[in-house]
Amino acid sequence: MSQLEKSFYSKASMYSFVVVTVLFFLMWVGTGQFSHMDWMLFGYMVSSFIFFIGITVRLTSWLMRPATNEVIKRSIRNMKTKKRQKRNWRAITKTLIDNIILQKFIFKRGLYRGVQHWLIAWGCIGSLAITFGLTFGWMHFKLIDATTYQMVVFGIPTLEMAPDGFLAQMFFEGLNITASMLLIGLAMAITRRIKNHDLQVTQRAEFDLFPLYILLAVTLTGLFLTVSYKLLGGWMHPQLALIHQITVVVFLIYFPFGKLFHLPIRPMAMSVPMNYQETPEVDTKTCLGCDELYSNDEQIADVKAMLGAQAFDLTNEDGDWLAEYCPACRRKLRVMSQLNLPKKTNSKPTPIETNNGIHMPGFGRKRSEEFYQSAEAKEEF
Repeated sequence: MSQLEKSFYSKASMYSFVVVTVLFFLMWVGTGQFSHMDWMLFGYMVSSFIFFIGITVRLTSWLMRPATNEVIKRSIRNMKTKKRQKRNWRAITKTLIDNIILQKFIFKRGLYRGVQHWLIAWGCIGSLAITFGLTFGWMHFKLIDATTYQMVVFGIPTLEMAPDGFLAQMFFEGLNITASMLLIGLAMAITRRIKNHDLQVTQRAEFDLFPLYILLAVTLTGLFLTVSYKLLGGWMHPQLALIHQITVVVFLIYFPFGKLFHLPIRPMAMSVPMNYQETPEVDTKTCLGCDELYSNDEQIADVKAMLGAQAFDLTNEDGDWLAEYCPACRRKLRVMSQLNLPKKTNSKPTPIETNNGIHMPGFGRKRSEEFYQSAEAKEEF
């Protein structure tokens, strides 16, 4: 891999080249050696390549970050450990069902937000899957006879269906279904951002609102196309198709570099239950200060590796790391350091007495004579 990497300007460019090569190969297979290309989708195809290149560049830079890199290396090591196979697959299954399919982490913040996020997420996923499948020719439909359609996937004939049957309608109306999901979710999201005063204080138009507006533009122009050919006899269909293609191109080019990038990295949530314990009952790391269990050895080892990779020296005078203390003991060490007090280990966290009788006498009490003596000493100095 190192020899191959020397042929490119960077890792991102090398991986982008590999991704584009794979896409061209899959496109060559799906379209029957480019024999049935749909050139009306040329704009979608170019923007789709830009989309995958952008995703590759962003993922590469994200994975090279010390924190992400340590988690990935830990995940690979644990995937190879036979003793952890059961836990690994349980973590992957749990993440797939809870975090991706059901998205329970959003529903915990409220039913309204959960429904809104679920509709937008699965509307995007469904729309992208159908768009890429059609754009790269990975799937298409051919007419076998007057009453039978067949779906062809990567050049392999698969399902046969009646053109007016339920299955065919689900395939043909797939983009309309996902667009409807998006429209409802976007309406809920925009309404919430308009009415919620707390969000208005913290939100940024270019980061929080622009993704919603570009998604809304893609959704509405796509649905207008359906209305045009189904209800209006094709009125302004070419113009609407061009407008829709422009909005999709802008969306695909923007996707890897904006807020929506969190979608492809969400599966990384499986690394938490797979690599680190989440319940105090099974913690394995004891605090150096109070001997209480507060974390696990693997997580603290990764934290120290991440800090070391970023040249952060968070070691104490005794040579131990702040990460090896529980949060309560860290706060205690910080206060003692600020008050120039000696560090005490192997003791339970107790309140620190910050009133030393010199500088902070409290209400109704006179200052100590030592205070004035220190003040005079400073003036003489």
